Amino acid sequence: MTTWTSDECAAHWGVQVGTWNSYVSRGQAPAPLPDPGPGGRKVWDADAVRAFSRPGVGRRRGSAESAAVLEELRAAADAPRERRRALLRAGREAGCEVSAMAAALGVSRHTAYAWLKD
Repeated sequence: MTTWTSDECAAHWGVQVGTWNSYVSRGQAPAPLPDPGPGGRKVWDADAVRAFSRPGVGRRRGSAESAAVLEELRAAADAPRERRRALLRAGREAGCEVSAMAAALGVSRHTAYAWLKD
């Protein structure tokens, strides 16, 4: 089983760590695993986090397809600009949030929006 820290869970959902922790405390995200990870930190089952429906306005839609697109974006962070733009457009069509795609590519939301306009 793959486990994630709160930092990794927040990054996957495209939110700040404080927001992730708020979701967890309100039961809007999976509970941490009972056994702490290295250093006594709380950890989560990565598959449970991926499968859980994120609350709020920024939630991702088309989760299976979106997750695949986001993984492809992360892998293409160093690809030529035209390739990254094409992946960004595909992600938008798949229902991914621009902020999550920008984070996956390592660019600002402003840059991602500009690329989507071109």
